[in-house]
Amino acid sequence: MFDRLLRAGRVSFAEAQAFARQAVLLRHDVERPVVPDDVEPNADVVVVLHGLFATAGVLRPLRERLERHGDVHTATLSYAPHRGVREVAVRVRALLADLPSTARLHLVGHSMGGVVARYVGVTAADPRIVQTVALASPFGGVRGVSLLSVDVARDMEPESEVLRTIRTSQAGRHLPHLSILAGADALFSNPIVHALPDGEVVVLSDRGHNALLFDDECLRLVEARVRARTI
Repeated sequence: MFDRLLRAGRVSFAEAQAFARQAVLLRHDVERPVVPDDVEPNADVVVVLHGLFATAGVLRPLRERLERHGDVHTATLSYAPHRGVREVAVRVRALLADLPSTARLHLVGHSMGGVVARYVGVTAADPRIVQTVALASPFGGVRGVSLLSVDVARDMEPESEVLRTIRTSQAGRHLPHLSILAGADALFSNPIVHALPDGEVVVLSDRGHNALLFDDECLRLVEARVRARTI
């Protein structure tokens, strides 16, 4: 009993720290997309996408982790919280169009950003995209959210067109994917049901939804995944 309470306290404390850290980072990278201007031919570019009620600024620690490798670049953009997955995907495709035609693209997203990343991956018909990675992303959908009158809510219903497209896409069968789940995710009663069925799955126990953004093991997993595909 005491051990369970102690673990719960640690999870809650880490989530509170994550919220505080996000609050500091939210003001960054809001006005315009971040696109690297020094990408050499055949380089790797990781496009990182934030979740609902966040901005691209919260992704700075992940981007810094990846960019410490000189041959890896990152790109990102911010979008308003009421924007739907399909609308954000249009902006992401425009961002991809500004990247070199020879680049290898890795799409990585947190929460809704992971859904956007996979949706773009399976619909863009872009041969540069080599993989997608999602952190705490609800591919199983969230019931009842369509009652909210915003596009993102309708796109996140379990049987929405967006999620059906992701689950049934033939293109997706050939595009590697990794779902990293927070074992103590308070937003979902059973996080494992939100993993993408066709992809690999890693569950990080005693981590909360937002803590994944700054969790060292999670960042190492993303880093290793990108490095494994750069060879």
